[in-house]
Amino acid sequence: MSSSPPPSRPEPKVAYWQQNLMVIGVLLTIWAFVAFGCSIFFIEWLNQFQIGNLPLGFWFAQQGSMYVFLVLILVYALVMDYLDRKHDVKE
Repeated sequence: MSSSPPPSRPEPKVAYWQQNLMVIGVLLTIWAFVAFGCSIFFIEWLNQFQIGNLPLGFWFAQQGSMYVFLVLILVYALVMDYLDRKHDVKE
């Protein structure tokens, strides 16, 4: 029985995945703060401010968190495009 080397597999790009996970962690933290913090935990303080005729806490609970989520999706796409080019990762 000959000892041939195992078939070669591409090495995972550790730095790429570390930066990917860092981006995901930061964006999820922002999302959690806006979704839970602004809509639930800090609502009393935010309600002293208004957007139009609506209290700010109510606005975050109803629409603000959706807008922030859409911005986070855009930021993730742009940052991942940058990281893909930086680490020469192709789909």
